[in-house]
Amino acid sequence: MSLIKQVKKLPESPGVYLFLDKKKVILYVGRAINLKKRALQYFQKSLDPRISEMVDRSFKIKHIKTDTVLEAIILEANLIKKHWPKYNVKEKDDRSFVYIVIPKNDYPRPFIVRQRELEKFPSNTHVFGPYQSLNLIQNALRIIRRIFPYSKCSPFSGKPCFDRQIGLCPGLCTGEISKKDYQKNIKNIILLLSGKKKKILRQEGLRHIEEVSLLTQENYNISQKPQRIEGYDISHLTGKEPYGSMVVFIDGKSDNSLYRLFKIKQAPKNDDIRALEEVIGRRFNHLEWRFPDLVLVDGGRPQVSHIFKFFEKKNINIPLVGISKYGGDKLVFSPKTKKNVKELIESTKDVLLAVREESHRFSLKSSRRKRRIRT
Repeated sequence: MSLIKQVKKLPESPGVYLFLDKKKVILYVGRAINLKKRALQYFQKSLDPRISEMVDRSFKIKHIKTDTVLEAIILEANLIKKHWPKYNVKEKDDRSFVYIVIPKNDYPRPFIVRQRELEKFPSNTHVFGPYQSLNLIQNALRIIRRIFPYSKCSPFSGKPCFDRQIGLCPGLCTGEISKKDYQKNIKNIILLLSGKKKKILRQEGLRHIEEVSLLTQENYNISQKPQRIEGYDISHLTGKEPYGSMVVFIDGKSDNSLYRLFKIKQAPKNDDIRALEEVIGRRFNHLEWRFPDLVLVDGGRPQVSHIFKFFEKKNINIPLVGISKYGGDKLVFSPKTKKNVKELIESTKDVLLAVREESHRFSLKSSRRKRRIRT
């Protein structure tokens, strides 16, 4: 059976997929929210040459279904660690991977570290990974912490930390949790990251494991044309009541059911760049919304540079591009954008122009309607 026919038989569910060559050697391991849709993307045009080479060498695709995206992320990392597939590890680039480490002490907590930092930890430290996206694993830990709370504060300080007040810290700062119960939470995190969810279910019930389905990001080192593009624009009338718009295009077509309008609350008046940062920041607080493959802002170098710095600060690893109206609709890329990614984005310029126009139209129309309602 041809590879494409195998792919078309994959389920539309979360899981992990493996590309194998004729000798059954694993060439690549990936994860997906939807196995079938994700694998079909490898047969589009304009693939990264390295990925195209991998597909050409592949003879079979296997898959492992998971109940949640988080489990797929964990399984993907464990399989990469076990097999080190050639096309997951770029030549001399394994240092770009990130890991979760949990030291062995009385009140441990998970840390995210780079490959080069692993040697700082004792040999008995629990190490999980490699993971290919810092932003992805940070969001994974946020969700895990909601299921099994752990502390980042000073033990027994006597004052509740901020995380305690919002339910993320189990109360180590205030002495509300025993050493035994705290370590039980950490043990469950270790079991979860080890891929031993069934053991946790027997022990805990883990009633809220479905919450991890909120984690919907894919790998943002895009190797094919972006599927979900989000466009942002700011609208205001002489600085009064500014609004920010978010429009969404899926596979080149607008999906207005996913549009959102944000009233600017914190940015200074007439500061469109700060308003843009506020809107995008509020958007990325919504882990339940699927993350985009590409972010487009209406503006040139100043807007792109500012939002890129914001992305770096927040560890958001998503390609960013602007369209400079005063530069003849030239695409403006963020620093460090790779050549092949630029070429892929350039090939979608007609769609990007449509996204820009739609974000502007939606922003003006919606903000005018809001103002009319208020008057």
